Amino acid sequence: MLALRLSLGAQPAVQVRRLLVAGASAGTGFLLLSALGHALTHPDPSASALRLAWCAAPLAATVYLAVAVARTDPATRPRPGLSAVGLGPAKLMAISAATTALSCLLGSALALLVFLQLRGDLTGMPLGGGAREFLAAGRPLPMPAALTLLAVVPLSAAAAVAVTLRPREPVTGAGRVYGRFGAYRRTTTLESFGAYGRFGRQLGAAARGRRTAGAPAGDQQDGTGAESAVGSGPEPADGSGAVVPPVVPTVVPTAAPSGLPWGVTVLAVGLAVEALTSRTGSGDGPAALLGLALTCLGLALVGPGLTHLCGRLLQAFRPGALRLLAGRVLMTEATRIGRPLGVVCAVVAAAYAMASLHDREDPSAGPLVVLGVLLVAGCTVATLLTAAVEAKQAHSGTTESLRRLGAPAASLRRAAALRAGALLVLFGPLTVAVAELSAWPLGG
Repeated sequence: MLALRLSLGAQPAVQVRRLLVAGASAGTGFLLLSALGHALTHPDPSASALRLAWCAAPLAATVYLAVAVARTDPATRPRPGLSAVGLGPAKLMAISAATTALSCLLGSALALLVFLQLRGDLTGMPLGGGAREFLAAGRPLPMPAALTLLAVVPLSAAAAVAVTLRPREPVTGAGRVYGRFGAYRRTTTLESFGAYGRFGRQLGAAARGRRTAGAPAGDQQDGTGAESAVGSGPEPADGSGAVVPPVVPTVVPTAAPSGLPWGVTVLAVGLAVEALTSRTGSGDGPAALLGLALTCLGLALVGPGLTHLCGRLLQAFRPGALRLLAGRVLMTEATRIGRPLGVVCAVVAAAYAMASLHDREDPSAGPLVVLGVLLVAGCTVATLLTAAVEAKQAHSGTTESLRRLGAPAASLRRAAALRAGALLVLFGPLTVAVAELSAWPLGG
């Protein structure tokens, strides 16, 4: 009930994202029911199994979109004071998984109603022509099998959200250190007594003393080389007279993602499997699907690593302020942006290769192929846009600090355009090359 109340009381933008998840679930559920209808009208189990296997791509895209929407849901985000009423991180994770399951269940119910309507079970007027092949009109529909297939999407999405949003203990390099009054923490930075007794007065004075005794303010840098202080001179004071250090924008690059070697390996294995199936003459069998799946998985895995590499290349060869800012943002958001970008490239490559794999002699497969392609493409693009919005929100504080320091808005827009152009230059030719290498052996 709590998950339902949070779902109904969300903002309109959040409701639109949840409706997108419900629509994607409805499309995937309809494809699963179509595979069941094809199995009822065709005695060959291999063809029906192949159709069911093709539903794995829309299912994965729907689950991926559901996870992205759950990550940006403000209703299930940990906030101060919620633990006091029993809404800790674990409870919020469970609520988010339940909310995702409700959205997917709505879509699955809609898919069942549409499928029954097209079969003629509700009005007695089924569709004719090639649609009868996958609707199994005139045959009894095994409802337990249909409900089992429809339950795959809600269960998979809820499980993926629960795994993604599970509570994690923060990992730091320092061990447990006991501070004042017996409080323990995982940091070695000691706080001044004034932070407890004088509301930050001594903390601000200590920070000023350390900066005065050290290097000039304009030359101070943090451990990663990112600029941590801008300008010098007197510091502003708050209403209590305590000296407050200035708010300084910092963009600290993270470590390089570790999935690039694994992604390249999986990509090479997938292309090798596709080439082997082409030589053995089984370019339209399960082995071809396995090779294509491995190729797409490898392309998705290399996304974060290539995004981080793109950020490094932007800062090479005597960069200016514009390239430094664009490159460091790409390095910081390599995982958040690179993963959905790699998935989009994998979808484009797979869609290009599907043209040589699907059965052109089966007229009933045409609308389903179009539905599957549109569903996967729409889910991946929506996930990428959601990740871009999430990254923009994560750097909103840095952007505001840069604007307060006098950075023109045009420069920030040019940095964003530079990031987008660099990613397009790197991922565009790679996607085209992988798509050609995948379609060439599969097409015989």
